[in-house]
Amino acid sequence: MTVRQSRDAAVECIDDGDTVGVGGFVAVGIPEYVLEALGERYAETDHPRDLTIYHPAAEGDRQGNGLSHLVQDGMLECTIASHWGFTPDLMKKIVDNEIKAYNLPFGAMDHMLRDTAAGKPGTISHVGLGTFVDPRQEGAKANDITEEDIVELMTVDGEEYLFYQSVPIDVAIIRGTTADENGNITMEREALDSNVLAMAQAAHNSGGTVIAQVERVTESGTLTARDVAVPGVLVDSVVEAPQSHHQQTYAEDYNPAYSGEIKQPTDDDREPLPLDVRTIIARRAAMELEPDSVINLGVGVPELVPAVAAEGGVDDEITQTVESGPVGGAASGGISFGTAVNHEALVSSTQQFDFYDGGGLDMGFLGMAQADAMGNINVSRFGSQLPGCGGFINITQNAEKVVFCGTLTTDGLEIEAGDGELSIEQEGTSTKFVDSVEQITFSGEYAVEIDQPIVYVTERAVFELTPEGLELTEVAPGIDAEDDVIDPMGFEPLVADDLAEMNPALFADEPLDLTDAI
Repeated sequence: MTVRQSRDAAVECIDDGDTVGVGGFVAVGIPEYVLEALGERYAETDHPRDLTIYHPAAEGDRQGNGLSHLVQDGMLECTIASHWGFTPDLMKKIVDNEIKAYNLPFGAMDHMLRDTAAGKPGTISHVGLGTFVDPRQEGAKANDITEEDIVELMTVDGEEYLFYQSVPIDVAIIRGTTADENGNITMEREALDSNVLAMAQAAHNSGGTVIAQVERVTESGTLTARDVAVPGVLVDSVVEAPQSHHQQTYAEDYNPAYSGEIKQPTDDDREPLPLDVRTIIARRAAMELEPDSVINLGVGVPELVPAVAAEGGVDDEITQTVESGPVGGAASGGISFGTAVNHEALVSSTQQFDFYDGGGLDMGFLGMAQADAMGNINVSRFGSQLPGCGGFINITQNAEKVVFCGTLTTDGLEIEAGDGELSIEQEGTSTKFVDSVEQITFSGEYAVEIDQPIVYVTERAVFELTPEGLELTEVAPGIDAEDDVIDPMGFEPLVADDLAEMNPALFADEPLDLTDAI
């Protein structure tokens, strides 16, 4: 039976040593009111201690909200997550070996919830093979004190897979918009459905407790059955939160376009993109687009690809998707990443990863913090910085084609572009193309094995992945291949016999016409 409770009463059910699952996506749809109460309970009573937190996507805002309420000495024993980029205090605890930590692909974590709910021992997936998640490498263990194996290598019909062990959930903390007196939860004002149903089912079927934070409570029998996202039979406790602690995202109280309540007017008078390094890379990346492509965009430079496509007259050829669930429309950036406006459909992140992992994604445009001679990419670990992989592994291993986007060097790079040419005014002091990446988030070897086309686009050169490694295929006009491309790199790439010149139109101070390119 569902009970309507104060937040303080609701968190009393959490005991020392429990595994607590937290729903939401990065800074979107976070049960802030309940998490704050849980943190306050620990600060006052020193309990509950030694919790394991199962949170698929970096629930926080870098400002002390979200999971940061739980980052107190002795409160956490272990974290299982795909990303910690928005919880830097939690990241520091991991790097300093103060708590155990596993970094798993976002999609694998969502599917583990579903398989836990189904009473299965774990999840079998090809996702993660050849990366740091593979037990032949790091086995997803994020620091030295994490010793227990939760990812195994197995073979089925002669093919290799990873087996992700089930993680029973003692208490799930989820969020929705409206609850009725029977605990049925709807999501009408939420930007995402996220993984709330899978999280609630995993906890309930593990014999655990489900706490749902909502914006409002209504009389039983007043909700339309089809609108109910989480049935009341799964929900034990409902906590009604004030608006101050129930923002749609940490950036906005409520944007009706995110929830699909309205369609946001299209801005036909947008300022042209500036001719800078980001635009140049996005233009060249957009040249890889193919007609009627379903795509996913990473943060940073890839976010500009739709704007370049619009300027180039081919925006009707792409359908954007986000791993959090939106299909179609325009994906949001910044702190509201994961949301979208004018989307055509909104599915759960669990369902979206079914689509991705099964090969439904035509193209992925992702960033690259480090690349090496064998085409491996690292975006997940850099010394004391451990943002994690997020959905990167699911996307890059399963998209039919992947285009990595980034500058050749960083830290001080200055360029000059115009009249169809590029010049390097000041070279960056750090190269992104290193002898060996610090961690393999994307495996070039695995991509070659599955015959996946991979392109690496920079402002001055383009590379492609071959069975022998990274091959330089294009160089910008005005750029010397040896002095300006190969010398700044941490290794010597292969060079194509028919080394081509990048399209001079990429470096012109006018939009790039893409109608003949795709």
